[in-house]
Amino acid sequence: MSAMETDELPVVLPSSTTSGLSLALHPLPILNISEHLTRMRLQTRSSLPFVLGALLGTQNGREVEIVNSFELAVENDGESVNQAFLVTRKELYKQVFPSLEFIGWYTVAERPTAKHIALHDQFIVYSSTPLLLVMQPSTLFTSGTEIGGQSLPLKAYEPTIEIRDRKSRSVFIEASFSVETGEAERIAVDWTAKGGEGGTSLEGHLQTQRAAVKMLHDRILLLVKYVSEAIAGSAKKDHATLRALSALIASLPASENRGFREEFDTEYEDVQLTAYLASLTKSSNILNELVDRHLILTSPREERGGGGGSGPRRRGLMGRQGDFDRFHM
Repeated sequence: MSAMETDELPVVLPSSTTSGLSLALHPLPILNISEHLTRMRLQTRSSLPFVLGALLGTQNGREVEIVNSFELAVENDGESVNQAFLVTRKELYKQVFPSLEFIGWYTVAERPTAKHIALHDQFIVYSSTPLLLVMQPSTLFTSGTEIGGQSLPLKAYEPTIEIRDRKSRSVFIEASFSVETGEAERIAVDWTAKGGEGGTSLEGHLQTQRAAVKMLHDRILLLVKYVSEAIAGSAKKDHATLRALSALIASLPASENRGFREEFDTEYEDVQLTAYLASLTKSSNILNELVDRHLILTSPREERGGGGGSGPRRRGLMGRQGDFDRFHM
């Protein structure tokens, strides 16, 4: 069978053929594929760039669970997979997630073609039946289509062998899937869906603050209207209310009032000067006491006389007492 004939034959069996595979898809690979596609669009400036990656998960008989994914490197314009890169990344993920195995691969396309069959054959060495997850671009996706109970631009395919004209070839069977989420995944998806705004608590706090400011503004306008009408005589004057308003205004900061600022600065300087003078007075008092003590200790004594051992002490005591009396008269 020539390559042209292979391209003309459909590689997906009719929808009447069921897969019978129980497939569960987690949100993380969906987000990874979407991010991969968006990044490649920006890098290549193409609406439909070539995207290729591996799917990791667990398989127990016909029950398959896709948990994670990672990107793959390609060669020859996307015709072949960089096997060394695939093996290295797979082993690295195996060290971190020992329970996850290579389940299949993903790409972005309108539908599987013969090119995808050629890529599929390169993954058989890692899994006997590698699954294919195709993300369909939004421009080619019908929003009314239900996939696995979810309106997602994704389709899953299971590989199989078709015998036609006594010849066998690889084809795909569309498999239904369901989205499975854990508690941590639901929180992460909810945060991502809200644009990563830092959580709903911040939004609620800001909304509360906005409502409080709006209420305060409305009440201030109401008070201004009442005072204007009271001055104009169209409203009855309530002296208790007016006194409360006057006290409220007096308690408000008047930093924008130039007269208030000048008066405040003057009082502030007076207080600072008073504190400075008090400190000087206290320092002068301490210095005066030190001078007095120095004079008492160094003042001249009376001439010492006599040879008694106790005489000098008596004269010394009397001399200190005389100095003390002289300096404190």
